[in-house]
Amino acid sequence: MIHLTKAAIRRALERLLHTHDTPRRTAAAYALGVFWGYSPVLGLHTILGLITGFALGLNRVAVLLGIYSNLPWTLAPYYTVATLGGAALLGADVPPGILAEFKAALDGFSLRELGQLLKLLEPLFWSYVVGSTIGALLAAAIAYRVSLAFIESYRAHVSQHRHDN
Repeated sequence: MIHLTKAAIRRALERLLHTHDTPRRTAAAYALGVFWGYSPVLGLHTILGLITGFALGLNRVAVLLGIYSNLPWTLAPYYTVATLGGAALLGADVPPGILAEFKAALDGFSLRELGQLLKLLEPLFWSYVVGSTIGALLAAAIAYRVSLAFIESYRAHVSQHRHDN
């Protein structure tokens, strides 16, 4: 018979989530999540983030926090700017009026019109992939540095507070 005590459950959760990693590993987990959250694989970001987090033995909570740092109201502006940046890097032509056409297509969107919507965006596919991948890498690098500084500062504060008491 298995006895589930609070301590046993806590140890199991800590092993599963890796919440006691070093600051560098926790920051890396957060940055990995940010990468997936801003990557071009929108819709698969959670599963891919968790798979890579498990594979690398990283803090799953930090990975999830990173993934969901790309909030719903930032999605459209981020992917628009990333795609336009990708188009500039690739020298791709952005069809004139595509943003207005895309907005109009979304206003009356139905599954029947999905093919039409995808056809409209097809010329920008590689611009989207390149731009959002570069954006995801930049966001992850920034997230790593900022979160590492925050985690180290927080842990130093907690350590000092414990020492003072």
